[in-house]
Parts: sequence; structure tokens; C-alpha cells
Amino acid sequence: MTMAELQGYMMFFFTIFLVVILYAYILHLYRSEKKGERDYEKYGKIAIEDEIDDKPVEVNPKISNEKKEK
Repeated sequence: MTMAELQGYMMFFFTIFLVVILYAYILHLYRSEKKGERDYEKYGKIAIEDEIDDKPVEVNPKISNEKKEK
């Protein structure tokens, strides 16, 4: 087995590995949206509503806790 053949096999398996990772990530996004954990459509609006005075997509719990303490 030459070095070129080994590189070809490694590239093939690495590509398959990345495809599996991609589909796992897509499945994760789909399941978390179906469960109601996140609404990813809100994040798609960030590009449209990007003015400085627009309201945030999600409330940051750290900031809201600091405001309650003051």
C-alpha cells in the first residue's frame, strides 16, 4: 500500500465521519426544536432585526439576576 492509497482511504473515511457528525447535529437541532427547548426560527431573525434598539432574542439569565439584585 502506497502513501497515496493510504491518503485516499483516510480522506474517504474522514469524509464519512464528517457526514455522520453533520447529520447528528441536524438531528439534534430537529429534536430540540420539537421538544420545545429552543426555537431556532428566532435566531434566523437576527440577520433581519439587527438594529441597536431591537429587543434581544433571548433574555440572558445572568443579566436579569444582576438587575434583580440591584
